[in-house]
Amino acid sequence: MENAVNIAENLMCDFAHQTGLISDLKPRRYLWTDSFAVCNFIELYYRKADEKFIRMALKLIDQVHFTLGRHREDDPRSGWISGLSEEEGWKHPTIGGLRIGKPLPERGPNEPFDEVLEWERDGQYYHYLTKWMHALNIVGRSTGCLNYHLWAIELAKRAHKAFVYEMPNGRKRIYWKMSIDLSRPLVPSMGQHDPLDGLVTYMELQASALGNPSLPGLAEEIRDMESICDEMSWVTDDPLGIGELLVCSYRLARLIVGGHFNRPELLTNIMNDALLSLELYLANEPMRLPATMRLAFRELGLSIGLKAAVKLREILGDKCKLLKSAEIASITKDLLGYAWLSEKIDGFWLSPENRKSRTWLEHKDINMVMLATSLIPDAFLGDVGERRLKN
Repeated sequence: MENAVNIAENLMCDFAHQTGLISDLKPRRYLWTDSFAVCNFIELYYRKADEKFIRMALKLIDQVHFTLGRHREDDPRSGWISGLSEEEGWKHPTIGGLRIGKPLPERGPNEPFDEVLEWERDGQYYHYLTKWMHALNIVGRSTGCLNYHLWAIELAKRAHKAFVYEMPNGRKRIYWKMSIDLSRPLVPSMGQHDPLDGLVTYMELQASALGNPSLPGLAEEIRDMESICDEMSWVTDDPLGIGELLVCSYRLARLIVGGHFNRPELLTNIMNDALLSLELYLANEPMRLPATMRLAFRELGLSIGLKAAVKLREILGDKCKLLKSAEIASITKDLLGYAWLSEKIDGFWLSPENRKSRTWLEHKDINMVMLATSLIPDAFLGDVGERRLKN
């Protein structure tokens, strides 16, 4: 384990230098990657008791807000996306949302849609915003500073208002991608797991806000997400998607055990679909492929999820009676039968030879950070409540 921590430390320090967090290089911020990175720095502080890691986490948050909470350098618009003044923008840096951090400007209102090019264009992604809400919540719980909770909730309320819409039949859906100013959808389809990620994240924010009347509530937003989730199937053969299901299962179980949510049947459905998804994924024998035909960050997402499944078994223990579902205990046992896959994925991408591959180098930042998360996943998975940082 000590070796894993040291490897994670080296990966994160390399990432911090290469992306301009602790070097003179121009900052290179990307919301998904930075969300995981914040959690990793918090976990490294817990593991190493070195103040530099909490400083790096907080500096990264400020850098993300100043970079992705504002308009691009090549945009004729300037200042905070929210339109707030400089002073007010710093007080509420997430209230207008946060850019993805893609290399190309967003597609203009009159530009034709190009599916390939859209992947490289900026905008706002709902599932990236929920990851940042989660990271802010982790830091708030770790430091006891209410600002991080406030920023997470303000981001949740703004994102929900912009991304969630009602169809003619009365059902609600979530846009996948919005413009930087959140005025128009860029990709109207819905991400398969976005509603689940939104529901779990909102509930965690609500649970963290209990006892703090100064923080806004999310009851209405949670009801919307529940209604969308009730109509969903979660089965996927995407390793990152499977990992997300497993992580959400663990986070949801923690909420149920903590008395913040009373829907064990939803947990059962998600876990069942995660198990089926794993079987579908492995049917194609993906571990036989060479590094040049594999995407590390997607596989590492699955590895993180499998470690969440191990922790799920730990928190349930004899509490399955509390959840009133022997089925959950049975599915958890079946999921643990795939724990070997996490070690295989980590081992593959820890190999220096595999990290020379084109697919690793093309996505180096996100690969490094998610490999570090897989090695030290506790903070990302939300296990920070009893490990409050020293003032």
